[in-house]
Amino acid sequence: MKTFLTAVLVFCLFAGTVSAQSESEGDSGRSLPRMASLRSKLVNARSGPGSRYPIEWVYKQKNAPVEIIAEFDLWRQIRDWEGSETWVYKPMLSSKRWIKMTRKGISNIYAKPESGSKVIAKVEDQVIGEVEKCPEDKNFCLIKFASVEGWVQRGDFFGVYPGEVIN
Repeated sequence: MKTFLTAVLVFCLFAGTVSAQSESEGDSGRSLPRMASLRSKLVNARSGPGSRYPIEWVYKQKNAPVEIIAEFDLWRQIRDWEGSETWVYKPMLSSKRWIKMTRKGISNIYAKPESGSKVIAKVEDQVIGEVEKCPEDKNFCLIKFASVEGWVQRGDFFGVYPGEVIN
């Protein structure tokens, strides 16, 4: 009887481990949540995972960053820079990393990853930039805005997790 109970206990512990792992992975096998970006300048945002669900609104900014928080078949539930959650068709998303400036007003773009370095440009909120890298132990990421490339403080934008390293 003791062996049977031990086997049941081990099975239950193992089953709990497996279910905990699958909560952090979507149908695609990729981790959740994760960042992505909008592939098109017109992306339908639906109330559920399928074309039969009504369109709640249309995203109109190509490359805008979003966070994938759930997956169902070919549909991804996303959270945008304002915290709104909706469903989009998987082919409308890209794994390429972009950021959206969310700090109200104007933010500085620095020559080096430190706030005391030279300001090389300024950028307004809602502007989209391409992530070049986010080093470990730095509060800055190297971002490319059209022809301007420089360092932006992590707290000024949406699209990179706190402490996330991108090389």
